[in-house]
Amino acid sequence: MPELTYVVLIKQVPDMDQVEFDYEEGRVDRSSAPLEPNPFDLNALEEAVKYKEAVGGRVVAISMGPTQAESTLKDAIARGADEGILLQGKEFAGSDTWATSLALGYAIETLAGFDLVFAGEKTVDGDTGQVGPEVAEYLDIPHIAFVSEVSKREEGKIEVESECWGATYTKSMETPGLITVTKDVNEPRLPSFKDKQRARKAEIKTWGVEDIAIDPDNLGITGSPTRVANMEVPPPDKRESLILREDPGNAVNQLLEKMDLGRSK
Repeated sequence: MPELTYVVLIKQVPDMDQVEFDYEEGRVDRSSAPLEPNPFDLNALEEAVKYKEAVGGRVVAISMGPTQAESTLKDAIARGADEGILLQGKEFAGSDTWATSLALGYAIETLAGFDLVFAGEKTVDGDTGQVGPEVAEYLDIPHIAFVSEVSKREEGKIEVESECWGATYTKSMETPGLITVTKDVNEPRLPSFKDKQRARKAEIKTWGVEDIAIDPDNLGITGSPTRVANMEVPPPDKRESLILREDPGNAVNQLLEKMDLGRSK
């Protein structure tokens, strides 16, 4: 019987507290800030590792990006993944969510079977929430989004709590399938020093377009049907302070006038 396989989709993203925006190109300038694993994907990874611990099997982390994304995959191995695969090559650069989902779907199909795919609800640099469901649609498998709790972990079946439109729903799904998780689903474990040392020596597999047998015309700028026409960042809210040092009665009147509630009008 083949070993159970759990796939985690994980992306390397810039620190959004420090990142800058390229307004002319309409994109995030990823070189302007330190890179780190997408926080929501760490929740997905933790849930996959929990599934492995409860049911057995292996966890395969897959990412798409430049060579430096290997560090995110090694971090995933330190946190419990068994294998890391990086989709890398100039053909993948500039892919939108559709092209990215297509490439990830091809990569998952290239594996020798899979049981569950785990993804974060969204990425902090894109915030679309589209990639997970799009991968599921390409693979023609059921999926459940916005999972805030996994209530049952069984071979061949998963039961979860999904939050949507202000309500919580209990849903079950037979595998193979895909779930996207929120940050409420768990608290990602921190890797030990020993785990980090082990992960540093791990070999990350690098797959190009020829390894997943995908047409390069379906990737990158050419294969992406969406374009960013313009980008605007709203200015920060400014608040004006008022210090009232006079007698209480007059201070109240000044405050009411400042709030346009004065009775003198």
